[in-house]
Amino acid sequence: MSERLLVLVRHGQSEWNLKNLFTGWKDPDLTELGVKEAKEAGRKLKAQGLVFDVAYTSVLTRAQHTLDLILAELGQEGLPTSKDLALNERDYGDLSGLNKDDARKKWGEEQVLIWRRSYDVPPPGGESLKDTLARALPYYVQEILPGVLNGKRTLVAAHGNSLRALIMVLEKLSPEGILKRELATGVPIIYRLNADSTVASKLDLAG
Repeated sequence: MSERLLVLVRHGQSEWNLKNLFTGWKDPDLTELGVKEAKEAGRKLKAQGLVFDVAYTSVLTRAQHTLDLILAELGQEGLPTSKDLALNERDYGDLSGLNKDDARKKWGEEQVLIWRRSYDVPPPGGESLKDTLARALPYYVQEILPGVLNGKRTLVAAHGNSLRALIMVLEKLSPEGILKRELATGVPIIYRLNADSTVASKLDLAG
């Protein structure tokens, strides 16, 4: 049986990350630093001797560009890739495109903090983390996980909040636990799974 390999990578820094804007389903590309982060992620995976059979990403440019740059570093351009909005970032609704400081002035620091850090309170017109999990988790269980368990070495390049959904299941975290989990841009997390889909080992390639 082949190893059950699953690697998760949050996209590199985006133009709106740099500008401190709520991004959500808006579609800015990577910054120069974001491109470097994505390439470095590919180099780190190559240094681990990893190759992949399949990849998954969202329908947003910053995640797709990150994936393309990683695969170029690995010499795996053209890898079979599925793109699905189930892996999109959390939709920030009326906050999308706003500077985070301006949002605090408009709604108050406490309210914005609730929208950003609560599990099930969505911003106006947007999604809570719970809502994001509700679309990302079924996609993971139905589309990604079966291939991993069958030995397909799998790479997922997506977003902080959609990846939290996968991590919540992989690491058996509570809603409170997943809220505290920060994901750095462009840092691969390598999981090897047991036959029952539990985590056999985890390696975070930060630094």
